[in-house]
Amino acid sequence: MKKKTIYEIRGVYRDSFRITGFEFGRGEKALCIVGSMRGNEVQQLYCCSQLVKKFRQLEEEGRIAPNVRILIIPCCNPYSMNTQKRFWTIDNTDINRMFPGYDLGETTQRIADGIFTQIKDYAYGIQFTSFYMPGEFIPHVRMMDEGYSDVNTAMKFGLPYVVKRRVRPYDTATLNYNWQVWNTKAYSLYTSTTDRIDKRSAGRAVLSILRFCSELGFVKYRDHGDHPSKVISDQELISVRTARSGIFEPLLKVGEHIQEGTPLAEIIHPYDGTVMETLYAPAAGTLFFMHSGPIIYAETAVIKIVR
Repeated sequence: MKKKTIYEIRGVYRDSFRITGFEFGRGEKALCIVGSMRGNEVQQLYCCSQLVKKFRQLEEEGRIAPNVRILIIPCCNPYSMNTQKRFWTIDNTDINRMFPGYDLGETTQRIADGIFTQIKDYAYGIQFTSFYMPGEFIPHVRMMDEGYSDVNTAMKFGLPYVVKRRVRPYDTATLNYNWQVWNTKAYSLYTSTTDRIDKRSAGRAVLSILRFCSELGFVKYRDHGDHPSKVISDQELISVRTARSGIFEPLLKVGEHIQEGTPLAEIIHPYDGTVMETLYAPAAGTLFFMHSGPIIYAETAVIKIVR
């Protein structure tokens, strides 16, 4: 294992800003794994820390294939992580909306450029990312339906779902999109949580990446059994929206199978405790996403269902 500084901004009155990477193996740039890019992505940081530990063991045991180089960057935004703020602490900008970056631009543009310069030539890229809304997902891998990535490779993770999503205008400034512009097969991996550690889903994510690396011949790792994935489009996900604002109280958990008409959640009046609204399942299926914040606003998609 080789510990290296990916990018650094020297500090005047405090310690320097450093992004640290851990490199395993030698030879061709095969795989780059990127963790938390936002200050509340604790689960994503934890997943990468467990991968660093596992790949270190694999390297010591000689189980990384020759002529294969793997880079893991656990955290791209340690300043925001330290202050527990989701975006960049100074101007509240999102690093994952700044790619491919600009070395003479604003601070987050320079950080994005510093990161991308180091990782743009890898054959495969995996990013542990998070949703814009607080909530819990079924662990899954996402890929853009217009890009260099392919479904067959995404299925090698062995996660329950592979979600193909449409490319939107803001995607052009994300890491995933720009990786693919430089011919990297890029995939986004979602675990169950973001701002808290869930060891079970983290372990599942680590195993999925080891399975992925084994399938591609990067590492020697034995996995038992088949892990079929279901391929769906983001347009197939059924959204359930609120009509009222208030305290959000889920009635079921992510992953549960439901029938049409099943009560899913309630909106509680914050002052008198009355139930203002009950959300029901519009169709039979599986709970794919459930909002986890205590407060919710009207006209918000708080639940997603796989039919």
